[in-house]
Amino acid sequence: MVAARIYGLLAEFEAPEDLVSAAERAYADGYRHMDAHTPFPVHGLAEAIGFHTNRVPLLVLIAGVIGAGLGFFSQYWAAVIDYPINVGGRPLNSWPAFIPITFEVTILVAALTAVLGMLALNGLPQPYHPVFNAPRFALATRDRFFLCIEATDPRFDPVATRAFLEGLGAKEVTDVEP
Repeated sequence: MVAARIYGLLAEFEAPEDLVSAAERAYADGYRHMDAHTPFPVHGLAEAIGFHTNRVPLLVLIAGVIGAGLGFFSQYWAAVIDYPINVGGRPLNSWPAFIPITFEVTILVAALTAVLGMLALNGLPQPYHPVFNAPRFALATRDRFFLCIEATDPRFDPVATRAFLEGLGAKEVTDVEP
């Protein structure tokens, strides 16, 4: 008999402190492929599940520098190379006059990169996720806290992981169908 394939196990907790404690213990026990779902941000939860890196600030910095370069270069190209006009003996490369547009393009490109980078790195929009199949998962938007250990985790064993999650004080542990 072939066992049914599952996405993972979803443990339900009633308090955010219980979820953070369970996530810390799961991480300490060697589980690495897990995710937490809460109705509001919970301090310390990202660190508890091992999420330490955030690449959005680096993307925004790089995009801001590129935006500044593009903003300045486009003005330089127009004023010095493409259509030079000598007005009152002023220099063609009048960089102080280029600063406002350079600043605005920097902010525009950095802001667009922040929004699009956040969406892309979070995998959004995501109209379907296997945890949506769990019967009680709708409570994640109200007053319950969930920890999902995925079946792709090297330490995942359906029976042992279920016993581990139940031992952490989970109110209910549910199989998540793919």
